[in-house]
Amino acid sequence: MEEENRLLKARVEELEKERDDLEWRNSQLTRLLQEMGQLKEGGEWNVDDHLADESWQFMTTETDQSNNQAVPHNFKKGEEVTAYDTSEVQTYPDRPHFNERPAPLHPATQVVIFDGCPNDPYHPSSMPIYQTATFVQPSISEFGPYDYTRSGNPTRTALEVLIAKLESAHSAFAFSTGMSALTTITQLFSSGDEIIACSDLYGGMHRLLTQVCNRFKIKLQFIDTTDIESLEKAITPGVTKLIHIESPSNPLMRITDLKSLCALAHKHDILVSVDSTMMSPYLWQPLTLGADIVMHSGTKFLNGHSDTMLGVVCVKTEKLASQVAFLQNAEGSALAPFDSWLVLRGLKTLAVRIERQQFNAMKIAQFLTTVPEVKKLHYAGLGPGRGPATATEESYKLHFSQAKGGGSVLSFETGNVRLSERIVDACKLFKITVSFGSCNSLIEMPCLLSHASIPAEKRTLPPDLIRLSVGIEDVHDLLCDLQRAFKYASSGAKDVRAQIERDLKKNQKVHSQ
Repeated sequence: MEEENRLLKARVEELEKERDDLEWRNSQLTRLLQEMGQLKEGGEWNVDDHLADESWQFMTTETDQSNNQAVPHNFKKGEEVTAYDTSEVQTYPDRPHFNERPAPLHPATQVVIFDGCPNDPYHPSSMPIYQTATFVQPSISEFGPYDYTRSGNPTRTALEVLIAKLESAHSAFAFSTGMSALTTITQLFSSGDEIIACSDLYGGMHRLLTQVCNRFKIKLQFIDTTDIESLEKAITPGVTKLIHIESPSNPLMRITDLKSLCALAHKHDILVSVDSTMMSPYLWQPLTLGADIVMHSGTKFLNGHSDTMLGVVCVKTEKLASQVAFLQNAEGSALAPFDSWLVLRGLKTLAVRIERQQFNAMKIAQFLTTVPEVKKLHYAGLGPGRGPATATEESYKLHFSQAKGGGSVLSFETGNVRLSERIVDACKLFKITVSFGSCNSLIEMPCLLSHASIPAEKRTLPPDLIRLSVGIEDVHDLLCDLQRAFKYASSGAKDVRAQIERDLKKNQKVHSQ
């Protein structure tokens, strides 16, 4: 009888998981159909109706993939090689642009069907890795489309074209790390120029601005960019050249009104750059909302597997593209061919990863609203009136007017640093590490890890803050991990990790008997 009950309970749990999976899949399909105009708000999806409806087919398809890669184009030097002006040749290969002609397909389709080498005579299913430093030139009087991998490489160009497509950018440029991408953005400015950055900012960017840019006499201000009036007062006409923001910010998930900010900035001839790492181009495209530059630490969601580092700069205009390309080539900070290929592979699953991560994150956020130890909960996807959730009605509506989802990164406060440390230590599935956006779930305390480079007296973060990056694991397992962590963290155990290991071994011994 006891064995029958155990099997019955296991079957019930299995059916509950299947039910949750079906709810998730149906919700994503419903949302997609609403985006396409195939389903009205509140309508019910019926597979037979949509299969019979010819408008279900995408109205525009991309049968011609030939514009996805660098144009095979030779640059003639003229008869007198010694008289040739190298400044006439751009420093990056020709490629298609998407700032005025957005890609017609849904991003979930783009990342899968993208062909980075349509002119390859062998038609490979996967983009080849051009693992070479140099390219042989047609003659002494001509340049081929590539000459040196620092300046351009077909594998990297394919990646850059795909990301430009996803962001509706004029051009995108792939760098060796997110920090090299951020550094390139700051190199667009000169001594005496001013950069305004949001006050809740990634620790690495804060360090770059305060300990590197200030050495070149670039002026700095850190402002709460969610307050547009305060931001306008901080602008110095003719001096302020860039406003750099994160939305949602890392790690307090503050939401900035990007359209209003861009209108204000452009009125004063100021560029706007957005660190869009938290959202990815799957959830929003800041260039379409008015931003001039978008960057990603592609190590996170774009790659998604924590096996390579990458930074991306996407720009809106040809002028910015030429400036960024020059810096990428001059400073030698471009992404290597093999890393480019790894990211191209990771991007194929961008949509399914983010949808699953968001689903899990919402379940976890809902759980955290019921935990007494959680005093404040920061998550863009959770509306107001949910216990410790800090989002206001205004910020919640603003975020979803700009983005298609809340993402999968959230943070919470306990009011007690030692309790937070014990919670982090007690997690088993959530791995303690910096970064976010990976397939697997991560946990950290920003003041001790990701934002530790910001001096304590300059931090705007509470020291007890815990940040979660939710992965694609089974959500029930993740919830059990957190439940156990809160239980042991609140217990009298001196060493929570050691106590958990002892109890797990004890339970294994009982079950084996």
